[in-house]
Amino acid sequence: MEKQLDYAVAQIVKLCAIPSPSGFTKEVEAHLLEEFRALGFKPTQTNKGSVLVDLGGEGNALVLAAHVDTLGAMVRSISANGRLALTKIGGYPENYIEAENCTVHTRTGKQYSGTILLKNPAAHVNPEVNNTKRTLEKMELVIDEKVSTKEAVKALEISAGDFVSFAPRTVVTKSGFIKSRHLDDKASSGILLALAKWIKEEKLPLTRKVYLLFTTYEEVGHGGTSGYPADVKEMISVDMGAVGDDLETDEYKVSICAKASKGPYDYDVTTRLIELAKKLALNYAVDIYPAYGSDADGALLAGHDFKHGLIGPGVAASHGYERTHLDGLENTLRLVKEYITTKK
Repeated sequence: MEKQLDYAVAQIVKLCAIPSPSGFTKEVEAHLLEEFRALGFKPTQTNKGSVLVDLGGEGNALVLAAHVDTLGAMVRSISANGRLALTKIGGYPENYIEAENCTVHTRTGKQYSGTILLKNPAAHVNPEVNNTKRTLEKMELVIDEKVSTKEAVKALEISAGDFVSFAPRTVVTKSGFIKSRHLDDKASSGILLALAKWIKEEKLPLTRKVYLLFTTYEEVGHGGTSGYPADVKEMISVDMGAVGDDLETDEYKVSICAKASKGPYDYDVTTRLIELAKKLALNYAVDIYPAYGSDADGALLAGHDFKHGLIGPGVAASHGYERTHLDGLENTLRLVKEYITTKK
């Protein structure tokens, strides 16, 4: 298991370093295609850019889905003073991006670093800094260029509609913690890459047909609505377990979600996941997430006739600067491996 976890962490670090806010995912798609080809698979892509991988097996096809798109922003407008106003990609509180370093990606291929700040942010100048409500109207992106007019910014080929990615600030500690933006859902994307490598290298016998699907629009709600092979009957989103009050999961567990914002997950799928977690003596939790939706929810809302489930490693501070642990990765990897290699 140590080998699989080392590979998973290495992939998580690589994935987090690749900017991929929803709608701007070509680079991370290319990384997945290259990595799976190197592992000996033949990945394909959907029209929307999702990466699909056939792991093998026969009968009652299951798809394990993770998403590689992340939160981010777009340039909404350029102010007269050369600062950039933003619009959000995905849902997060604005205070989670205050003082964050970021990159502006222009449509012409140029990149500019910058920082997202409160307007008039100096505590030595503005006595109302503490009391100012953090909204995008009160914040701006300051680019790291000598510009002070709208015209000067336009001359850099920056315009409305350019994507903005947030610095991931990824750290892996000696004690096994992984801290970074975008662990939702690059942590589980790394887990599924490790699962594929494990299957290929050790020729693990699959008890059914298994696909991996890496979606590219989950954070805006329609990542999992399309792109499935015709033989898929069941889907498990391998995403994250949110850590918080009134919940049992933490960074060391695999979370099994029984119900999210769109309703309960399939009874049989969820029950089997719980039974396998007990059988393996995993550190796990069963939780309910009233403010959470997954690609599996999106698939059913789009009309797909799937049984569906949701699991993932516990992740603290979701949609902010997130944290998980090697133990959570291991428990999740062991559970998905057992699910596809053990007969019912």
